[in-house]
Amino acid sequence: MAAISSVLSAPAPKHDKLKALGILALNGMFDEMDAEAVLRQAVDELLPGDIAMVSSFGADSAVLLHLVSLVDKNLPVYFLETGKHFVETLDYVETLKQRLGLTNVIALYPDSADLARFDPDGTLWETDPDSCCHIRKTEPLEDVLSGYGGWVTGRKRFQTAERGVLPHFELTSDDRIKVNPLAYFTNEDVEAYKARHDLPEHPLYGEGYKSIGCAPCTSAVAEGEDPRAGRWRGRDKRECGIHFDFNGSIAKPVSQSSLHLFKDGAFKADPWKAWAEGDEPADVRYTHVPVSVFVEHRAAFLASPHPIGLQVNPGEKVEDIEGDLARFSSVAINFRAFTDGRGYSSARLLRERFGYEGELRAVGDVLTDQIPFMRRCGIDAFVVTNKATREALEKDALAEVPLYYQPIGERHEVPAGTRPFLRRPE
Repeated sequence: MAAISSVLSAPAPKHDKLKALGILALNGMFDEMDAEAVLRQAVDELLPGDIAMVSSFGADSAVLLHLVSLVDKNLPVYFLETGKHFVETLDYVETLKQRLGLTNVIALYPDSADLARFDPDGTLWETDPDSCCHIRKTEPLEDVLSGYGGWVTGRKRFQTAERGVLPHFELTSDDRIKVNPLAYFTNEDVEAYKARHDLPEHPLYGEGYKSIGCAPCTSAVAEGEDPRAGRWRGRDKRECGIHFDFNGSIAKPVSQSSLHLFKDGAFKADPWKAWAEGDEPADVRYTHVPVSVFVEHRAAFLASPHPIGLQVNPGEKVEDIEGDLARFSSVAINFRAFTDGRGYSSARLLRERFGYEGELRAVGDVLTDQIPFMRRCGIDAFVVTNKATREALEKDALAEVPLYYQPIGERHEVPAGTRPFLRRPE
């Protein structure tokens, strides 16, 4: 047991073979129905003080929450208060907190600025449920879970075909561990557990709601239907997004080498894509739109509720979209060649003159020697495909730039060769 814990906590490269083997070993240690032991292993041994639970307080949530009450009543339990829940669900949260003695249930709310920008009238779920889930669930949860090494979910294999291979422990592409104590429970097992411990039922369960999420996207299911058939009924959608890796619908180990976005000191999964021929302005989401395309279809992009980004190619003027910068969640500056310095000017204009505060990324020919200069111009994310550049970022071995001839922005910098006695007082 200790050997496995030490393997998982060692400061080894992300997703190395030993860590992946440690996860495989953990999955082989527990019987399929040993849910309490799986949870205790995660909370007490694997990630003590570094794990939280996420609960929908839905139809089956009482089972896992009861297990939490047995293992650690003070374990952080996060509830995504999307603003779209049934009143019965909000009442159920309070019922279970009191009944089970849970002392650390925390509500997470969507960012009010995102709601004002992308869902001002609260109807985004009708036209774009994926973006609605992203704003109301995925983003608030990611902000919190970034501070934990792992989290506990209530997912089960029987719920959908996509979950049919779910293990007790998963190593996800963001280098965290998901723990699924109820992975092997059937619906009959869940019902038996609730009856054995006399757990209170969700008020809507008896009315045919077997999987309960936000009210607009949840309906009752008929006898014999998939328990989650009532979620996003009639749409090609089975998950809200918080259980997706960008590499697939069920989280699984992926090589760090497949991730190209470097941000906040690490390579991460990247939800953004580039504009492609044939894309429709009204439909794209999480897409970097070239300046020329945005200008041509400006009205359609401004009317769209979907999150979009901007791509600035060499020769395109960011001045052309100054008044619309707040529309973009991310801006990508395309460095097509090492010798083309126009991208630096665009970055400085965005940060210093126009006050853009969102993600500013470099794409294209991003090389080791450029990154320090890019950072000085306000770029804070890099899409890297060059092997040497990648290795330098992973080892934090970028060359420093101690001397320069032109100060940047509001920094109190003194260019090389400046005569101190001729400098103007600050």
